[in-house]
Amino acid sequence: MSMVEFTSEQQMLRDMVRRFVDKEMPRSLAKAWDREDHFPREVHDQLAALGLTGLTVPEAFGGAGREVVSTIIVIEELCARSMAVGCAYIQSACYAGLNLTEVGSPEQKADILPKVASEGLMFAYGFSEPDVGADIASVRTTARREGDEVVISGAKRFCSGARIADYIYAIVRSGEPEARHKNLSLVLIPTDAPGLTFTAQETLGLKGGGAFDVAIDAVRVPAANIVGGEAGWNQGWSMLAGPGLDIEKIEVAAMALGIARAAVDDAWAYAQERVQFGKPICTIQSIRHMLADARTKLEACRLMTYGAARMVEAHKPAGAETSMAKLFVCDTARDIVLACQQIMGAYGYVGDFDMERYVRDILVMPILGGSSAIQRNNIANRLGLPRQPPPARPMRVA
Repeated sequence: MSMVEFTSEQQMLRDMVRRFVDKEMPRSLAKAWDREDHFPREVHDQLAALGLTGLTVPEAFGGAGREVVSTIIVIEELCARSMAVGCAYIQSACYAGLNLTEVGSPEQKADILPKVASEGLMFAYGFSEPDVGADIASVRTTARREGDEVVISGAKRFCSGARIADYIYAIVRSGEPEARHKNLSLVLIPTDAPGLTFTAQETLGLKGGGAFDVAIDAVRVPAANIVGGEAGWNQGWSMLAGPGLDIEKIEVAAMALGIARAAVDDAWAYAQERVQFGKPICTIQSIRHMLADARTKLEACRLMTYGAARMVEAHKPAGAETSMAKLFVCDTARDIVLACQQIMGAYGYVGDFDMERYVRDILVMPILGGSSAIQRNNIANRLGLPRQPPPARPMRVA
C-alpha cells in the first residue's frame, strides 16, 4: 500500500514494467551487468519496442505524449533492479525525448523524436567540464560558425553514457566569455563525429553506461544541429534553465527512490529469514524500529517524487518543489540504504548480495544532477530569501 495514488492506466503501466523486470532483468543478470560494466542493449531495445521510450514524445512523432508521471514510474521500476538499464532509459526518454520536445526545432523534432519513440535513441549530457561543475555559465568549450557548420573545441567531463549514446547534448560557449549566460548555445554532437576522443572514468557505481572524459578537437557539425535551430544560437541558458532542468531533478529523485525501495525490500525479507539466538532478527526491537523508519522515510520520498512530477506534468512552476524533492529524496534515500546495509550486517557488504551494489549506486545521488548544496541554494533563491540584509533605517529622533 502507498499514499501515492495512480490512475488505472498508470497502475497498469507499473504492473507491466514490473513483469518485464522480473522476466527480462532477473537479479542474476543485473549483477552480471554491474560486475562486467555492461550495457544490455537488447533490453533497452525491448523497452523501446514496448513504447516506453515514447512516453515523452508527442503523438505526432509516434509517441504517447508528455507523460511525466508515467516516465517517473518507469525510471523507479528499472532503477530498483539495474542502473545499467535505468540510466539508458533516462538518456532516451528524458535527455532526448523531453528536451527536444521542449526546445528542439521543428526539423529536429521531425528527424529525431520518431527515433526516440521507436528505437530508443539516446543523448548524453555534455554539461560538466574539468573546471566547471555547477557554474555552467563558465563553460570553456567553444563553438564558432563557419558557413553552414559549427566548429566545436574543448572538453567535457562526467559525460555519462557517452559511448552508448547517439548524440552529446552539449552546452558550449558561442560568444565572448564575459557575457556568461548570454553567449551559450546547445549543440547536438554525434558520438561518431571525427575529432572526439573518449576516455573512460572508473566509477564506484552506476555501471553499464560508463562515465567519460570527452576531448573535442575542432569537431564540425551542421548548423542544423544547433538545438532550436538558428533561433537557438546564444539561447542555450534559457533552454537549459527551464522545464528540462526541473525534470532532471525528479529523474534523479526517481533513481534514488528505486534504489532505496529495493534496499528496503531486501532488508525486510532478510530480517525475516536471518535467525540469531533462535529467532528471526525481525523480532528484535531495534531491527523492527530501523525497518519501520526505513518504510516511513521511503513513503515520504515517494510522496515528494510523485508530487513534484505531477506539478511538472501540469506545467506548473515547480523550480522550488523539484529542488526540494531532489534534495530530500536523494539525501534520505542514501540514509535508508545505509541503514538497510547495517540491518544485513556483513552480508550487506559482500558481493553475494545486491545490497553492496545499492550502496555504491546511492552514494552519488546527492551529487548527480545538481548537488544537495546547489538544491538548497535553489530553494532559498526561488522562495525569495534575501541574499543581503535590508538597508538600515535611519534612527528617529524624538
